[in-house]
Amino acid sequence: MLRMNTVNPPGNEMQVATFLVTALEGEGIETTLFAPAPGRAAVVARIRGNGNKRPVLIMAHMDVVDVEAEHWSTDPFGAEVRDGYVYGRGAIDDKGMLAVNLETMLLLQRSGIALSRDVIFVANSDEEQGGAYGMGWLIDNHPDLIDAELVLNEGGRTRMVDGALLYVALQSAEKVSHVVDLIAHGPGGHAAIPLEGNAIARLGRALAALSSHREPLFLTPTTREFFTQLSRVWQDARERQAMTDVLSDEPRRGEDVLASIPVFDAVLRAGVSPVMLHAGIRSNVIPTEATAQLNVRTLPGQSIDDVVARLVAVIGDDTVDVVISERGIDSPASDFTSPLFTAIRETAAALHPSLVTVPYLSTGATDSARLRNRGMQALGLLPFPMDQDDEDRMHGNDERVPLASLEFGTRLIYGAIARVAQ
Repeated sequence: MLRMNTVNPPGNEMQVATFLVTALEGEGIETTLFAPAPGRAAVVARIRGNGNKRPVLIMAHMDVVDVEAEHWSTDPFGAEVRDGYVYGRGAIDDKGMLAVNLETMLLLQRSGIALSRDVIFVANSDEEQGGAYGMGWLIDNHPDLIDAELVLNEGGRTRMVDGALLYVALQSAEKVSHVVDLIAHGPGGHAAIPLEGNAIARLGRALAALSSHREPLFLTPTTREFFTQLSRVWQDARERQAMTDVLSDEPRRGEDVLASIPVFDAVLRAGVSPVMLHAGIRSNVIPTEATAQLNVRTLPGQSIDDVVARLVAVIGDDTVDVVISERGIDSPASDFTSPLFTAIRETAAALHPSLVTVPYLSTGATDSARLRNRGMQALGLLPFPMDQDDEDRMHGNDERVPLASLEFGTRLIYGAIARVAQ
């Protein structure tokens, strides 16, 4: 699947879908292939249980983000195996999960174990571009086929720290992604005559002001439980104490320590990241407008309007408009005492007794939000043990998965689904 280029846009996920259908139907698994649009695809497969319990759904997406091939050390679509890793766009996000889900279905079918729940497999398109041809399309057109009590999707972590397998983070909630535009205005004219109030300079000052701005602490129940559980096994004494302090009545000391660790800081507050710039039409024309696009990620239950009001105050320039151009959709948190959470925790402990399983607020957006809003208990997992360096390659250059993690990931997902479906 890594060798099939499904960069979205345009996606072209049908090639992966055809491969999946062949593998599933070859084992006698009930499988349906849909084509939401030319070249786009959705696969829904089902192993039936006796119906005593509502279904469990396992899902992953077939599309991937684009690559800067010149910055890779391998062919991004070559699936090269080197130094104990398999390289390729989508190895982490999300074809690795897709491969493990496929293997789980094959193993369940071959095992012949009696199931109390149907196990539904979904491979969908367009996750990286909003899901209109993916999970959104399935919900709008075939909601009965994906109706489930429990859902396992991407979004979590299985974390190595200092070479040791330390914890499994199950995404039970996620941040909400919004697009906010900064639009600076100023006088235009010939570039030979510099003008006060240049729109690009105003935009630069606004971005400089935001670069030192930090949104206030916003703790959710999921984040509280995450740091409570993690503090019991974290190895660095100073950071371990900070996890305890940030949950106390005086969180400032812990907050300052954790703010130096980007992956922890991002779950403590709304995130504001400049991502795109646009200004000007020619090298000798001063533009009257300059725009910067921000990706703003709020926490569940947090108001994007309140965040924007704070950004306006920080910028302090009424010639710079702050406009919400895309509002994300909030969703409720899933229950971190659900049967699926318990099944994953028990399976992880059986595979590695020292592993702790913790609920996790994901900084990235996933299709789980759509399903949580339909009343499903959705959890996110990246089942492959990896350190921070490898995780940071997701959406980046030289994306890769350790070969040794593939077996662990398969055992984790298969074991958890077999437990919860019986």
